[in-house]
Amino acid sequence: AFPGGAAPWEWVPSIEKALSGFDFTGGADRESAPQGLCIEGPVFIDPSVKLPPFGMIEGPAFIGASCELRPGVFIRGNVIAGAGCVLGNSCEFKNCLLLEGVQVPHFSYVGDSVLGNRAHLGAGVICSNLRLDQQNVRVKLADGTGCDTGLRKLGALLGEGAEVGCNAVLNPGAILGRRAFVMPTVAFRGTLEAGQIAC
Repeated sequence: AFPGGAAPWEWVPSIEKALSGFDFTGGADRESAPQGLCIEGPVFIDPSVKLPPFGMIEGPAFIGASCELRPGVFIRGNVIAGAGCVLGNSCEFKNCLLLEGVQVPHFSYVGDSVLGNRAHLGAGVICSNLRLDQQNVRVKLADGTGCDTGLRKLGALLGEGAEVGCNAVLNPGAILGRRAFVMPTVAFRGTLEAGQIAC
């Protein structure tokens, strides 16, 4: 469902396609979920997932092994979370792919985005996914050229181990390479190459 040779933004529309072919049977028993946690639609939750006392999960969604969902989490559909992810307190997730070990612990929005293995968002980070003029999102590549993604909504694309500081905003189509760092409160747009720091 996620072709290796595709541009990273091409994975975003593939999230819904991947979930449409998934068998949601099995997983944790919904009847044993905490009373304040509302689960609707096709949702697979691995039995090892730590569930919060309250929150909302709207399918389709896949929550992998050893994930932790914290109080007030809002999963709005077309969400895939790999093993060991933290979907945090008062965070909203919509049409996104979180690879293994991703941490989004507090007060963040992640929409139409792909977060690589062990990527981490500090408290209050926003992955903005819609331009103010509502035109297609263009990405600015590392060589300075631009590309129309053909997508009206596109959030952020983070490489393995990327770090984003508290209250930063990743503008639509932001790309962070492996171990790239965005410092707190920065509003970042464009491409940040591997190992680079935006401040």
